[in-house]
Amino acid sequence: MLLTKKSEYAMLALVLIAKTDIPQNADTLSTNLDISKSFLAKILQQLAKNDILKSFKGINGGFLLNIEPIDLTILTIIKIAEEKMPSVFECSNDGQLCSSSKSSSCTLFPVLANLQFKINGFLENLTLKDIM
Repeated sequence: MLLTKKSEYAMLALVLIAKTDIPQNADTLSTNLDISKSFLAKILQQLAKNDILKSFKGINGGFLLNIEPIDLTILTIIKIAEEKMPSVFECSNDGQLCSSSKSSSCTLFPVLANLQFKINGFLENLTLKDIM
């Protein structure tokens, strides 16, 4: 699940928004990124709701970054876009959540949990500024 289109589009839109001091609207961003306006608008609203973006209404309205790019981690963007913590594998040591129902004898979970920990650390240290 790690990166769905929501995460990808959120990062692409944030890069464009971060490069200007003029509010960017969903129409302009969707045209520039060649993605669905309605889908992008929902992502932008979610980012604004979580104080990543400032939203401006009116004819010259749109969105501006509310956080410096160097202070905005990729992990934060993904968590907001996906509305949950990202995970590489759908793996759990909880017997009710384990897809194979073998959680009590699983040797794979500790390895995958360690990998997820390392990926989260990488994403927490990678910022919007790094990908601009």
